[in-house]
Amino acid sequence: MPAANAAAGAPAAAEAPADKGKVDRSHKGEAAPSTPFTDPDGKKTTLAAFKGKPVLLNLWATWCIPCRAEMPTLDALAGQKGDALPVITLSQDFKGRESVDPYFAKAGFKHLKPWTDIDAAFSLGMEANLPTTILYDSAGKEVWRVSGEMDWAGAKAAALLAEAS
Repeated sequence: MPAANAAAGAPAAAEAPADKGKVDRSHKGEAAPSTPFTDPDGKKTTLAAFKGKPVLLNLWATWCIPCRAEMPTLDALAGQKGDALPVITLSQDFKGRESVDPYFAKAGFKHLKPWTDIDAAFSLGMEANLPTTILYDSAGKEVWRVSGEMDWAGAKAAALLAEAS
């Protein structure tokens, strides 16, 4: 594919921004998966534990450059929204806390917590590339998902997050 792009006069890298922050509503109304993951205290939980309030689920990994790029804005969002909209940054790293804890310590996040899914069950089960961020409403139904890096402090994100209920 890069050769075809070069032949057309467009560099391969020019395609990347088009997918940045792509909103997908094709799963709207689907129930949150019951896939278990590990909370910051090391206990198994599911998204059902958050029923009754909207949840922003971010699937990421320490090795994912776009994931790391959006984490500071997710941290700021988590501080801004507090308990009204839990921001669950669910690491898909196979080493779990062994990878995540040093990254969190170095980044100095104030509001995000280290949630882990060492089986990458969420990203594999949803066939989702990283990063993918999904908004679930208070009934546990998907509202939308964003594929790719997003500025969670920007106007586009604010408009999307206004749909939380």
